[in-house]
Amino acid sequence: MNTAMIYILIMNVIGFCLMGLDKHRARTRQWRVPEKILFGAALLGGSAGAWAGMYVFHHKTRHWYFVVGIPLILAAQLALAVYFTR
Repeated sequence: MNTAMIYILIMNVIGFCLMGLDKHRARTRQWRVPEKILFGAALLGGSAGAWAGMYVFHHKTRHWYFVVGIPLILAAQLALAVYFTR
């Protein structure tokens, strides 16, 4: 496994965990993870993990900007990956 693949794997785990952490904090009425941090993790390579976390934890699925934004980020990242691996 090369460095880029390890980085993407780590960022996806972080994106997934941030969704779970924010959901837990929402339920227990604690300080929340800012939405810009959730989107930031997705933009930095964790979009697949964030998207999976949205549906595993049933979190942010009523916010259109997450329902549309996270998959768009993922699609753009996949397109860039295909472009740069040719």
